Amino acid sequence: FFTPNSQFYRVDTDLVVPQVSPESWTLRIDGMVRSPFEITFAELLRMPLTEADVTLVCVSNQVGGPYAGNARWLGAPLATLLRRAAVKAGADQVLSSSTDGMTISTPLSTILDGRNALVAVGMNGQPLPVVHGFPARLVVPGLYGYVSATKWLTRLTVTTFASQQAYWTRRGYAARAPVKTESRIDVPKPLAQVPAGRVPVAGVAWAPHRGISAVEVSVDN
Repeated sequence: FFTPNSQFYRVDTDLVVPQVSPESWTLRIDGMVRSPFEITFAELLRMPLTEADVTLVCVSNQVGGPYAGNARWLGAPLATLLRRAAVKAGADQVLSSSTDGMTISTPLSTILDGRNALVAVGMNGQPLPVVHGFPARLVVPGLYGYVSATKWLTRLTVTTFASQQAYWTRRGYAARAPVKTESRIDVPKPLAQVPAGRVPVAGVAWAPHRGISAVEVSVDN
């Protein structure tokens, strides 16, 4: 049920993957907060860390497509960091920035509602791979990647949707993007010819932050 790190999908805006030294990396939290602060990688690792199994999905994933993966993430709870910064009333967005200049907007309410939103430093029992955002990235369950999964994270700005827009929202994408319930059939493989008689059907379904209670299969449209 876990996607190996080497097979986990990637959607990058960089031709060359950023190489960030953990010794010089910092995460700044500012904007509509009473106590802005900056934290080093060593300080982040000293925080109480949480493990969470979270499925990530790209909004451009087609039916049966490859842009979905499930991993066990290790990281610092994002809500804890925001509470330390003391968010001011009226804020509704966290604008996250990558070292490469990419920006992603996340609804503040989805970070503070109890789900396992993380500043992740580990993936499937290993340090976070460089191609997946080392030293640290965002993981917010239940949201498509373009509003939740900033890699090579370096800044969190608490703000409002009305005052600041992220990279994709400036291009007409929805600002709030909950993952839709989806499923995929892996067996039989697409367009496979199967013998007459009983045919096993297997696959996976996902509804991050909501969960799957049952799956129904139709063979006659």
